[in-house]
Amino acid sequence: MKPTFLYIPTDDLEGTARFYREDLQLEEVWREGDDTIAFALPGGELQLMVSTAPGGYGPMYLVPSAEEWVRAHADLEVAQPLQQIPGGATVGFTDPAGNAFYVFDQEE
Repeated sequence: MKPTFLYIPTDDLEGTARFYREDLQLEEVWREGDDTIAFALPGGELQLMVSTAPGGYGPMYLVPSAEEWVRAHADLEVAQPLQQIPGGATVGFTDPAGNAFYVFDQEE
């Protein structure tokens, strides 16, 4: 598992993106449609992913196969079922304290 994104949900994508771009001076590195914008964080590969997609704030971990990871961790509570994303799949979980986290795979 490689921590890749911090997922930040929002109802106002452009307003939230403006905050990270202008107030925090983060560099926008990519967009996906009209619902997701990612920002580079200084000093590493971790990015902020701001999106209007449902879900709670939390880390997103890159795994070789989201489907296989789900099967191997069947004891974990699924908060968001496996869904296809551009180039891969993602699934959301809740840890024992109720915090969201996600695993995803992505074609290279």
